[in-house]
Amino acid sequence: MSTRRLSELTDLEGRVALVTGAAGHVGRVLVEALAELGASVAALDLDPRACEALSEAVARDYGVEVLPLAVDLADEARVRAAPAKVIERFGRLDILVNCAAMVNTADLTGWIAPFAKQGVEAWRLAVETNLTAPFLLSQACVGALRESGHGSIVNVGSLYGLVGPDMRLYEGTEMGNAAAYAASKGGLLQFTRWLATVLAPEIRVNAISPGGIWRDQPAVFCRRYALRTPLRRMGTEEDMKGALAYLTSDLSAYVTGQNIVVDGGFTAW
Repeated sequence: MSTRRLSELTDLEGRVALVTGAAGHVGRVLVEALAELGASVAALDLDPRACEALSEAVARDYGVEVLPLAVDLADEARVRAAPAKVIERFGRLDILVNCAAMVNTADLTGWIAPFAKQGVEAWRLAVETNLTAPFLLSQACVGALRESGHGSIVNVGSLYGLVGPDMRLYEGTEMGNAAAYAASKGGLLQFTRWLATVLAPEIRVNAISPGGIWRDQPAVFCRRYALRTPLRRMGTEEDMKGALAYLTSDLSAYVTGQNIVVDGGFTAW
């Protein structure tokens, strides 16, 4: 019989996490969740000022060490060098959270457009950000994660990596749904399963797939989305904290290759 209490299983004190897209809406909450559980965190994002501000705030609020890492995920050399910077600062790496994603880039030509007008350049950029970058970073982190004894990779997917879009949700708005986003997130979920079997038993690999997250979208879209969702609301960033705590801690020590869908039941119909 296990003698470890739940408080011990969720405790991440002494462990180190690397989170990409750390200064974004979702990334920030994930960084805060890991810090609250006691982990030191390397906060990786494109914007140096945002990284610094986030790191200072989280270190102050949660009393843990936070390393800001300003890295362009399109720069392969800098992506591959990132884990070494984390190890140089903290001496180890236990957790990798691939959260950075190209989601809704309204100013990118060929992104939010009818399918016939969606562009190859937008497609390539989405695949580079949403799929290639997690591949590169996971590959670069493997050595440290194996040595950790608690190695865990969590990829942030999407419900649109699982199902096709209901375009009726978007009627009468300037919103849309890019094929590249769905394809890259679907690829990320399959990459999760592939890694889970290949990197076992030393490293566990899982995913979290959120549903639509409220970000002041048009009211008509929000109403339609809520009616389409069994729990009758859009998600919030905070809704993902429990799944992350589970997958990065010893609560899930016997769990790998799984995808926790945090969508209010959207995909259960």
